[in-house]
Amino acid sequence: MPRTTAHRTALAAALVTPLLLPLFAAGPARAHGAPTDPVSRVVACSPEGGERTGTAACRAAVAANGAPFTAWDNLRVADVNGRDRQVVPDGKLCSGGLPAYRGLDLARADWPATRVAPGATLRMRYVSTIPHTGTFRMYLTEPGYDPSRPLSWSDLPEKPFAQVTDPALTDGAYRFEATLPSDRTGRHVLYTVWQNSSTPDTYYSCSDVVFPETEKEPQQQEEPEERAAGQKSGPEKAKETEKQTPPASPAAQSSGPAPEGDHTPLATTSGPSSGPSAPVLAGGAAAVLLLTGGAVLAVRLRRR
Repeated sequence: MPRTTAHRTALAAALVTPLLLPLFAAGPARAHGAPTDPVSRVVACSPEGGERTGTAACRAAVAANGAPFTAWDNLRVADVNGRDRQVVPDGKLCSGGLPAYRGLDLARADWPATRVAPGATLRMRYVSTIPHTGTFRMYLTEPGYDPSRPLSWSDLPEKPFAQVTDPALTDGAYRFEATLPSDRTGRHVLYTVWQNSSTPDTYYSCSDVVFPETEKEPQQQEEPEERAAGQKSGPEKAKETEKQTPPASPAAQSSGPAPEGDHTPLATTSGPSSGPSAPVLAGGAAAVLLLTGGAVLAVRLRRR
């Protein structure tokens, strides 16, 4: 190579290299990340989503997107400064309003989801490449949320149910805990907003979660009318009758116990063979017999 050509090449490299270095340095300087537990839609449907990538929802999201979610850790919007509801349009919360992620906004009830319990401790794992300061705000869709409709700000409460500022980045992820609301059932969306304080960026993500469905309580049978009126029935009524029945008279008790279960007082009886008239009748009969026998004896003596 001629000396002139070599000199020009070295000079070009000396001029271009300082210009390229800031560009390479700027690449990883900004924090990138997304939730992996509960798994976010962008991670589940990315090439690193494993078997979840092949689900019907992820296939539809990639088709609507027009490209795979290779940059799953770069869903960020600059210069929001806490004006999330003014900057991100309704129906585009999961994509952050970015056309490159529009497939994440599909309204479906079959997104890959994580099972959770109401009132339980949520253990969040938010993967990131470089540590940065900032605040995580977590929202959960309101009771009655309909997953068949696009997610809107009206589906989320005004205030987050949990907020964490500057958690430590350990082994490539931010880990923190929060208590889930206790009044949710069925399918919901955990909406996470990560507002950086060391960069002008805000990150948005949708993680689908499923709470257990509440079991319907069996309908109670209406009480009988007599119970509603304070009356008793069955064994209770029998016991109450026994308490209210007066005891039987001594004469009735001497005639033997009443049949089992029958608490009716026994009635006394009387007849011709009882009472004070019986001895008088017996004495009269004896006198008649004596007179008759004497008359017969007198007749016999006269004939002799």
